Amino acid sequence: MTKRLILMLVACALVFGGIFAYKMVGDHFMNQFFDNMPAPTATVTATTVSTHPWREQQTTIGSFAAINETQLTTEANGIVDDIFFDNATPVKKGQRLLTLDASVDQAELRRLESVAELAQLEMRRYQRLYRDKNVSESELKRKESEAKQANAAVDSQQARIAQKSLTAPFDGIIGIRKVSLGQLIAPGSVVATLTSVNPIHLNFTLPEQQLSTLQDGQTVSATITARPEQTFTGTVTAISPVVTQSSRSVDIQATFDNPDAILRSGMFARVSLDQGEETQNVLLAPQTAIQFNPYGNAVFVIQEQDDALTVQQRFVQTGARRGDMIVIEDGLESGDRIVTSGLLKLRNGSNVKISDNPRVQPSEDLDPNVVNQ
Repeated sequence: MTKRLILMLVACALVFGGIFAYKMVGDHFMNQFFDNMPAPTATVTATTVSTHPWREQQTTIGSFAAINETQLTTEANGIVDDIFFDNATPVKKGQRLLTLDASVDQAELRRLESVAELAQLEMRRYQRLYRDKNVSESELKRKESEAKQANAAVDSQQARIAQKSLTAPFDGIIGIRKVSLGQLIAPGSVVATLTSVNPIHLNFTLPEQQLSTLQDGQTVSATITARPEQTFTGTVTAISPVVTQSSRSVDIQATFDNPDAILRSGMFARVSLDQGEETQNVLLAPQTAIQFNPYGNAVFVIQEQDDALTVQQRFVQTGARRGDMIVIEDGLESGDRIVTSGLLKLRNGSNVKISDNPRVQPSEDLDPNVVNQ
């Protein structure tokens, strides 16, 4: 019995030992295969680092605002008698826009004019009687006062009639009317909105740290989503004397010529302010080429070895950014070729293939314009 047990244990040890040995040999050769297996070639995009003219700029966002914009309202109540403007059309200062029915007021004016005329005749008659010593001075003064009161009543009625006629307070473009012929409107009822268009203001804010670089007359550039291909130029005309405590920013206002009325009140704008002189020999690289890390920024430089392209990671010192580009202050030289996309699948010594498809090449625009689709 003991002999059989010993033989069974030896047989089990041989079987399981063979299994473990086979597993160890297989893992060894598998690991050796994967360690020696060549890395696959990664397809990337690339660009050559070069120098470009550079001007320091401060970028922000803002909104256009009309220099004059008002809701046109009536001072008196009445029925709309006539409308003299079309929707969304230019109007001139002093142009009549709307009248209310004033037939009753006109009749009252004629009555008051008759009373004033009679008061004038009475006053002149009493003046003659006073010169002939037939009336006292107090009676003459009373007639002169009555004549003045009658004239004042006429002036008051004329002003009341004028309140029933609406005129443009300044040149501009009138909006969509909100009243109709025959409509009874109350004092303060909005007739339409009048907006001046040329020139136009651009309001934006900058951090208080930029105050030392701001001055009246400074050139401002702006782009709008409605015309992404066009850049508009204006000048700084007002800098707020107060810094907002909550945001530590200062309000700036620039003025733009707008003869074609392309810029409209309320439009969103991307704003750029030039600061300083142009600087030559500044190395620029696409921001997509930079690996931004807590321990330092890096790029992958493309090198040619044995008719193959490989990459080598190199740390760089970066500077100001604008659009799609970033200034390289140290770590690269003009003419270096760097990877601009596909960085996550790379490591030192990786083989790469440069894509020739222009559609996958990242943008390298200093002033990109995003068009909403």
